[in-house]
Amino acid sequence: MTQNPFFEVWSTPFGVPPFDSIRPEHFPPAFDQAMKQQLAEISVITGSAERPSFGDTIEALERSGRLLDRVGRVFFNLQASNSDDALEAIARDYAPKLAQHQMRIALDPALFARIADLYARRADLGLAADQLRLLERYHLRLVRSGALLSVGQKARMATISERLATLHTLFAQNVLHDERDWQLILDETELDGLPVFARAAAKQAARERGIDGCYAVTLARSAVEPFLTFSSRRDLRQTLWEAWTARGTHEGASDNRPIIQEIIALRSEQARLLGYDNFADYRLDDTMAKTNAAVERLLTQVWEPAKEKAREERAALEAAARAEGLNETIAPWDWRYYAEKVRQAQYDLDEADVKPYFVLDNMVRIRHGRPVVRSQLYRPPRHSGLPS
Repeated sequence: MTQNPFFEVWSTPFGVPPFDSIRPEHFPPAFDQAMKQQLAEISVITGSAERPSFGDTIEALERSGRLLDRVGRVFFNLQASNSDDALEAIARDYAPKLAQHQMRIALDPALFARIADLYARRADLGLAADQLRLLERYHLRLVRSGALLSVGQKARMATISERLATLHTLFAQNVLHDERDWQLILDETELDGLPVFARAAAKQAARERGIDGCYAVTLARSAVEPFLTFSSRRDLRQTLWEAWTARGTHEGASDNRPIIQEIIALRSEQARLLGYDNFADYRLDDTMAKTNAAVERLLTQVWEPAKEKAREERAALEAAARAEGLNETIAPWDWRYYAEKVRQAQYDLDEADVKPYFVLDNMVRIRHGRPVVRSQLYRPPRHSGLPS
């Protein structure tokens, strides 16, 4: 087997992943080995003949899946920030496999039996507050995954989980494809209002797409928001806004509308299997709000004040628009543009002047002579393999 960075010790600064040596082909064998390894770790837990203890069950479960956690952190970080066709293919292939792996653990009757035994004796185990909380969360997580269902219902829950993982992956990739494939090509005469950094980014985007002598605005948020904020070309702002808000809704291979319908249907079935009337009831039951009624009360409390504030802001924007000669109603593609005008007039604050202070190099903090960026890699599902 060729060398795989995921099976080696990382000697990089601060233990960050060696991205320069990680290739797409490293992920499949790493995922396969990581899942196999975690199942072996779970088997040790469930194969114990001793009455379960917090240490040999909950702590052991927490320690399981470290390799899967390592591989997943890197993969999902790259998929979210620097994806390509190879990574997308791996994501489509492994989304259902990872979901199947998670559900295999979550629906393992022997594992649940041990956790349920501890849960029933939790008041007599002398656990610290954090240990008790962890035990309760694991028990609830398994129940919400279907641990109390019949054999047939568990099988259906596993199938739904696998399909939802595939659908969620396809949904995200469809949006990304629309962001990547669409472009607004501009020439020098169509850049009115754009600050230097936005022009430079558009020039670079065009260069990367092999378009010389022009500028390109893509549907990436980092390109869209500056254009909507600073471009004085209302027609171009409208074109960009409509394309941006239509991501994933175009006819063809990247149309998310049928995917949304299937996701809604499967979530509804999942909730009913667990005894809830609908997915919202299931989703909220493990939150502070608890019920649809509580959420509705909160929304009702803030709805009218929020609308009043929005009316005030719209009036200020319309006044700024009229001062520039626009007598039409403010449209969605006008909001950021005139909000920036109002901000400059009221607070003497120009976002274009502030932005250079927040480039990456200026956000890096120096510690012990080495640069440290205060950030955290995207966390995939917990290494325990259990659904959240």
